[in-house]
Amino acid sequence: MIKEKKTEETILTGVMGWPIAHSKSPYLHGHWLAQNKINGAYLPLAVDPDKIEQALRALPVLGFKGCNLTLPHKEKALPFLDKTDDLVRRVGATNTIFVHDNGMLEGRNTDVYGFSENLKQAGFVLDRKNPIATVLGAGGASRAIIVALQDMGFQEIRLVNRNLDRAQKIAQSLAAQNRFEVLSWQETERALKGSALLINATSLGMAGQPDLDIDLTPLLENAWVTDAVYAPLETTLLKKAKERKLQTVDGLGMLLHQAAPAFEAWFGCLPKVTPDLRDYVLSTT
Repeated sequence: MIKEKKTEETILTGVMGWPIAHSKSPYLHGHWLAQNKINGAYLPLAVDPDKIEQALRALPVLGFKGCNLTLPHKEKALPFLDKTDDLVRRVGATNTIFVHDNGMLEGRNTDVYGFSENLKQAGFVLDRKNPIATVLGAGGASRAIIVALQDMGFQEIRLVNRNLDRAQKIAQSLAAQNRFEVLSWQETERALKGSALLINATSLGMAGQPDLDIDLTPLLENAWVTDAVYAPLETTLLKKAKERKLQTVDGLGMLLHQAAPAFEAWFGCLPKVTPDLRDYVLSTT
């Protein structure tokens, strides 16, 4: 009697979002899986916000090792998790779900790591004489960015937003470690004055959205400017910063770096973020 050879089970993962067709994460993780010869799959999972609980509960039933979460699920998923890490509790959002062998769902946050690693790889080093950062926008990305800034050593953070109530809520929950100032959009010029780092955490500048058109003159002469937007890769904000000879960092690196620790958690291998990887992900546009 011939015994069938038992093949290694495919490790299933994916990304939940609504919509999700635009996500580059399947290309990114698929590249790493092939590069490391891992029998795994990373799938785009379109999940209606009203059905996020059912989708999460289904992960262990369907044999998934975990998934990423993108808009609008990062906050909505929290009540349905069995365990969260310290960063999730600080940020108030999760972007990575790990399914334990017993079916327990653990929420992690790798966005904080992704933001800081993107800056670090670009060569950013905090000048302790000018530890001021300005964040534009109080949406889902800004909380993770602010926690990253705190952990990087910024002593003063200025948060600019059109909706002051939303910005104030972020300030109340995250301002304990720093001097934290909330300003209206009309006060952007004052917010930029003396800042060593400017971060656009709004959707302005994204393809299909209005440009972010602000005067960068108040920034320090050696300031850095980074954009959470990565489509297009060079936004109007980054173009204007380059014209002023400021250091710039695009938003693609944050996407790439946040993915690495999630990949390691699921597949047991920490992948590298390289220029070749950037070129590959950009080629999938």
